[in-house]
Amino acid sequence: MVNQEVVRGAVLAGGAASRFGGRPKGLERVDGERILDRVVRTMRDAVGEAPLLAANVDEANAWVPGLVVAKDLIPDCGSLGGIHSVIARSPDPVLIVAWDMPFLNAEVLKALIENAEDFDVFLPESNGPLGHEPLCGVYRPTCAEPIKASLDQEDFRTSSFHDQVRVGILPRARVAKCGDPDILFFNVNSPDDVTKAEQLWKSQFA
Repeated sequence: MVNQEVVRGAVLAGGAASRFGGRPKGLERVDGERILDRVVRTMRDAVGEAPLLAANVDEANAWVPGLVVAKDLIPDCGSLGGIHSVIARSPDPVLIVAWDMPFLNAEVLKALIENAEDFDVFLPESNGPLGHEPLCGVYRPTCAEPIKASLDQEDFRTSSFHDQVRVGILPRARVAKCGDPDILFFNVNSPDDVTKAEQLWKSQFA
């Protein structure tokens, strides 16, 4: 059972950031603080230790002093490759979150950990296009081989391996007890999103 085991944390910093002109989007600032620093702090609160940073550029070693940085084991496979690189290295379940969500809170992350028992993948339900958030969930090591099989077949969809494992969903109503799902899972993908995040911060948290 996941809530009786150690659950590690990992922050996924992937992508070419093409809409930022190649600039690392997690290093953008909201209310004067880098998004990455916000996410790392929230992850520490949720899992009780510093998370692993999954990143494929050498300069990532200097982004947050003290974090262990791990590159993808199978390069150029998108977010699914990043997920694989994390769980293939861990004997324990891992709470994986993307580095571009400035409004995640420890409450929703702890709810994922506490309810993830009996599942290989446990994700929060959301209003996003997939109906859930694949880059904010608990993944067990049992997912490593099914994900690798998908990568070998060049199927990089984050749900490509779901029919091979036990998938659980934290209901939207439970997520909403931790905050507005549209805000919790708001992610920064473009310069316009940074502006929107600043506006959200001022209206919801300032």
